[in-house]
Amino acid sequence: MAYDIRLMKLVTGELVIGKYDQEKDCLNEVAAIQSIPTQQGVQMMMLPYGYPFEANFSGTLEGKTFLYRYADTPKELQDKYIEAITNLTVAGGLGKLQFGSAPMGSGSGLIK
Repeated sequence: MAYDIRLMKLVTGELVIGKYDQEKDCLNEVAAIQSIPTQQGVQMMMLPYGYPFEANFSGTLEGKTFLYRYADTPKELQDKYIEAITNLTVAGGLGKLQFGSAPMGSGSGLIK
């Protein structure tokens, strides 16, 4: 099942990401995005929205709380979100694979 994962800015100024439900105009399983300065630059961290009071990614935010709806959510953020809510690692580079009858590139090593 494919999810419509979207990035939103709330009226409070927070950045959140979650599974968008178009019929209800809400985000489900919401994660708050926090940026943490490090010596190497800035590191992004995702926590359940409402943390530390909410320990699971189970929150829902209604559309009236959205100040700004980003047109595109970066693939890297979507992958990090899936990793955060499922506790699984998303394999990299799958977007470059072709799933069709067209031949792959030279020496891909995949069964055709």
